[in-house]
Amino acid sequence: MKEKIFIGVAWPYANGSLHLGHIAGCYLPADIFARYNRMKGKDVLMVSGSDEHGTPITITAENEKTTPQAIVDRYNIEHTQNMKQMGISFDLFTRTTTANHEKVVQDIFLTLYKNEDIYKKNVEAFYCSNCGRYLPDRYIEGHCPHCNNEKARGDQCDECGKLLDPQELRDVKCKICGSTPEIRTSEHLFFALSKFEPKLLDWIKDKKHWKSSVLKFTQNWLKNGLKDRAITRDIKWGIKVPIDGFEEKRIYVWFDAVIGYFAASKEWSQNKGEPEKWEEWWKNKDAKHYYFLAKDNIPFHTLIWPSILMGYDETLNLPYNIPANEYLRLKGEQFSKSRGTAVWVPDILEKFDVDAVRYYLSINMPENKDTNWMWDDFVAKNNDELVGAYGNFVHRVITFTQKNFGEIPKLGKLDDLDKKTFIKIEEVLKDISKSIENCSFKQGLRTAMNLAQYGNFYFDQKQPWNLIKNDKETCGTVLHICLKIVNALAVFMAPYLPFSSDKIWNILGHKDSIHNVSWDHALEDLKVGTPFERPIPLFKKLDIKDFEGESNPFSKFDLRVAKVLDIKDIPGADNLYMLHLDVGKLGKRVIVAGMKPFYSKDELKGKHIIIVSNLKPAKIRGVKSNGMLLAAEDGKGTCSLLNPGESSPGSEVSIIGIPREPVNVLEFEDFKKVNMVIGDKQKAVYNRKVLQAEKGDVVSDKTIEKGARIL
Repeated sequence: MKEKIFIGVAWPYANGSLHLGHIAGCYLPADIFARYNRMKGKDVLMVSGSDEHGTPITITAENEKTTPQAIVDRYNIEHTQNMKQMGISFDLFTRTTTANHEKVVQDIFLTLYKNEDIYKKNVEAFYCSNCGRYLPDRYIEGHCPHCNNEKARGDQCDECGKLLDPQELRDVKCKICGSTPEIRTSEHLFFALSKFEPKLLDWIKDKKHWKSSVLKFTQNWLKNGLKDRAITRDIKWGIKVPIDGFEEKRIYVWFDAVIGYFAASKEWSQNKGEPEKWEEWWKNKDAKHYYFLAKDNIPFHTLIWPSILMGYDETLNLPYNIPANEYLRLKGEQFSKSRGTAVWVPDILEKFDVDAVRYYLSINMPENKDTNWMWDDFVAKNNDELVGAYGNFVHRVITFTQKNFGEIPKLGKLDDLDKKTFIKIEEVLKDISKSIENCSFKQGLRTAMNLAQYGNFYFDQKQPWNLIKNDKETCGTVLHICLKIVNALAVFMAPYLPFSSDKIWNILGHKDSIHNVSWDHALEDLKVGTPFERPIPLFKKLDIKDFEGESNPFSKFDLRVAKVLDIKDIPGADNLYMLHLDVGKLGKRVIVAGMKPFYSKDELKGKHIIIVSNLKPAKIRGVKSNGMLLAAEDGKGTCSLLNPGESSPGSEVSIIGIPREPVNVLEFEDFKKVNMVIGDKQKAVYNRKVLQAEKGDVVSDKTIEKGARIL
């Protein structure tokens, strides 16, 4: 029987787009590992899916004034598509809202409850009188007691990675309304994590192959003593608690999500028409389980998930390795949806070849320490390494061979450098294999790139452009060996660069996909006489000016909510009003706006609007206009102001995913570079992202045609 490898990959929340921190943190390393092991002939099952329960979903739904189901449906589709586009080769990418998942979670819950591993307990919980409800952990934030991060959640601090109890936070605020919640008593169910401490201590004794950071993190938790964790929350979106008396509560998402690995395995088996096939990975003691995740997820996979498995069914396999990565950062800050610190996968897929992105994320992977996504370094690595070293070697060899032979030439007499080259390929195969099997993906890629650089050295040493003139047979031998290196590189790069590797493989005359061949094909003899076409370059050079990067023009905007205090006519101006505004902390100001044909004074007075507060002042009909309001016009006689709801004057308007870096004075030409339109549900949209104010989305206050431009 083939060796079995199970790969579980952390489940992304379905409340926003994927960013490159997600890809570098777990999805790309998992894919590299899966592709390599498949080529090694192992039986791989890699699963994950959208994490669709819990408060992050409900918060997003409330902000967008829609339902949690609508949110998760939207992002599951987007995540599934983006994973495929990025080449992440899941055997199943599912979701936690399936009937199968609910059934498996409730079954495990009831088993643990029957075994008294889950018990009832009265707890103090935060209650927001203003919102009229108990606040789940993610509905509160405050200062972390460990690192003093001001934006720590009620369950965890993303900055230092510590799991928290809500009562540990200082200066707690309700994330919905901003008020200070009070403490009330509520009955919840708890998972007896402390009960499993002796078994966990015994289990990790032989985990010397774990990353030192993962092992140390886990050991520190155990040294401090494990605490039982609440397994229910006061929320109506999630998996129902399958016992009486808890109808108004739901199973806490941390319990729900980790069980997804097991549930997904069962779903995959059912989809194949072999309902018991999952047992080959879960009940076969020779199968190895790997879990890929970022460091903030370590305790859930090294302590909590193993405890759940121990309590549910001791015949099931526990994790073999958990090669958690550190963080990929942007400008030194952790990638974050809420703070707008991110490079979004949908955006980057529109602008760059996938393999170029995968290359930079792999060579810059945060395996043992945090790394930074840097646009200038991305361009440099792409141009100097991917294009200049690897792509250049492949292109010059195949182009020269095609031009002078038209096919793979035969191998003749070998000299010492030729023999050394064959040995070099064999050594590289062993080194890359060892690196990937140890989850040292960055080192594996560096080793492959060293072979490409060696190939350029060999090509230059042999000077086939001179040999072709007077010794075509020796030239053929040189090119055969160069093609041997190209063939090996295609295999070695396949886990990292799946799309370009397939192209190279086909150029060399192979009819099947490189992902269906053995890893040892890197050493196979080439079929002499195989013809090939003149290739096109595999990779493109990049110019920092070709993309916005960190200087997104929208970042320069300082959009603010303003309240209209008074409106006056401007003598001789049929279309213009003079608006007196309150812009909160920015003070009072006057702007001129062409709203007279569309709004009466009574309709405008007291209204909250959006203005570009840092636009360069301009004199219009003798009046100094200090800003400009935003309104949408569809070209058919309808004009609509943007409506920030009840957001207070002076509050900022922004887009999640684009940092606010407003300039002091915005030139009108820079303003014209940004194309904002009206999208679904009358939302104001820039590059498919919704403008948001203090109280949620910014929408049109009149029904206006979708696609209407905002001026």
